[in-house]
Amino acid sequence: MSEKKMTSSRRHHLKSLMLQIAAGWLEKEKGELVVAKEAYMAEHCSAPDLSGDQSALMETCKKLHALIDKVDEERYDLESKVGKADKEIDDLKMKVVDLAGVKKPALKKVRMSADAMLKALLGTKHTVNLDLRANLKQVKKEVKEEPAEAVGDWRKNIEDKVDRKKMFEAA
Repeated sequence: MSEKKMTSSRRHHLKSLMLQIAAGWLEKEKGELVVAKEAYMAEHCSAPDLSGDQSALMETCKKLHALIDKVDEERYDLESKVGKADKEIDDLKMKVVDLAGVKKPALKKVRMSADAMLKALLGTKHTVNLDLRANLKQVKKEVKEEPAEAVGDWRKNIEDKVDRKKMFEAA
């Protein structure tokens, strides 16, 4: 088939037709709802018997009020039970979280100066500026001065060792 564009007037006409059909369906659905409500009320609720004297009507009103009070008490009891159950559920959820433990994120390595660590630990009220490096003992390289007699000539030390070796070999 040829693919022609629809003219704007044709498109507008089709839209208006669809809207008219949808409006008709909505009216029909509203009418069906009213009929369904009336059928339900007729089936489940009998019409009140208004025949009789005033004392009979008063008695009927008292019965209705008694029923309403009974339903209110049941509703209150059920609300309190639901409230207790909700509270218990919240407590159990807290216990589950406590038992499972909170998943802790992986810690990152952070380079921090000693002053920043102390500030983080002590809070902002206690600002301590310590130069910890100044308190370190400085290690000085001490030149070991050996007595001049001990140093001697290295050749002399070697000759002494050779002489000792010869003594042990001779023996």
